[in-house]
Amino acid sequence: MKNLWAPWRMTYIQEKSPLEKGCIFEAGTGKSFEKESLLLYRDALIVVLLNRFPYANGHLLIAPSRHVSDISDLHGEENTALFDIIRESVAIIRKHKTPDGFNIGLNLGTVAGAGHPDHLHFHVVPRWEGDHNFMTVLAEVRTVPEHIENTFDQLLPDFQELLEKQAG
Repeated sequence: MKNLWAPWRMTYIQEKSPLEKGCIFEAGTGKSFEKESLLLYRDALIVVLLNRFPYANGHLLIAPSRHVSDISDLHGEENTALFDIIRESVAIIRKHKTPDGFNIGLNLGTVAGAGHPDHLHFHVVPRWEGDHNFMTVLAEVRTVPEHIENTFDQLLPDFQELLEKQAG
């Protein structure tokens, strides 16, 4: 018999209330990155985090830096910046993870599945042929083969390079 180890999932399984106090998209404010909060990128308009409880390796959360809950409240500049960083994020993940496809989506409101309904955010989830198996169906557990800190270390240099290009 083989063992499947995913120790970081225990926090999610045992948690009865939100893990983070306050808004997760405000963690690391004033920094362009922060490993503790899984912050890969922050500029005046956009924040990019690795999802602490991912559906797959490289699952990103992309949000406006400004605390806004509805897509209709975005300024034009924020809207453009969001879709630009989504495009860049897909390119970065393709470079490092070579997925077969992506799920990219936005849940508006709790009833639509938004885990953080007060701060709109997009999910960018890389997908591979056959990436989920019987574990999801039988045990409501997804298997993620790479530790999230390794994924962070792998993606961070490209996001910081992107930030430097935009500043320069």
